Amino acid sequence: MMNLQRRLFAEWLGTAFLLAVVVGSGIMAERLSGGNVAVALLANAIATGGGLIALILTFGGISGAHFNPAVTLAATIRGELSHQDAGLYVVVQIIGAFCGVAAAHGMFSEPLFFASQHIRTGPAQWWSEFIATFGLLAVIFGCSRSRPEAVPFAVACYIVAAYWFTASTSFANPAVTLARAASGTFAGIRPIDAPGFILAQLAGAIAATWVFGWLLHDKAALSLDLMANAGEDRTAAPLKD
Repeated sequence: MMNLQRRLFAEWLGTAFLLAVVVGSGIMAERLSGGNVAVALLANAIATGGGLIALILTFGGISGAHFNPAVTLAATIRGELSHQDAGLYVVVQIIGAFCGVAAAHGMFSEPLFFASQHIRTGPAQWWSEFIATFGLLAVIFGCSRSRPEAVPFAVACYIVAAYWFTASTSFANPAVTLARAASGTFAGIRPIDAPGFILAQLAGAIAATWVFGWLLHDKAALSLDLMANAGEDRTAAPLKD
């Protein structure tokens, strides 16, 4: 039970920091870019990538550093996380995401929560989120199989790239999507647009889990554990109690 509590706390704290990075860097980028949206997006992407590396390395050995219900869903489909634990992971991830948004807003003297007016909807945006989430899970699956120690860097590089090659700027995370709907800043999304993103993200996660389950074939070798040390004692791993 204590191990589960530590894992849940790590997921809450890590997700909170992730959103603080995403939203806080978006606010800073918008304020300093002089209205140049490309520069603001570049700064936001680089900060997010750097934050991801640090956070996955920090929390990977405790909880697996999911910070993302889509990753948790994939772990559950794989049988690497119980349904009960998965539900708790998702709850603390969502709570952590909103805490991170509030923390970022507080640092920049913004209201703790205010609904975004940033329009992000339509088939191109939904398809982008499917692709972004599929690719994220693909990177996790593939690197966990061949180079587990490289997962934090591979995930960060993919997200930085996906900020630019997707029309949606790659949310790829239902908890992030919900929390960013409560941020009327550069990183926000209208609350009415969030459900379409989330459905596309979950579909992308399920598709990637199926495809890479077949592609890599060896189910025992596939692990969603993002620990930097591949030889770490599996009794401490986040995907099994």
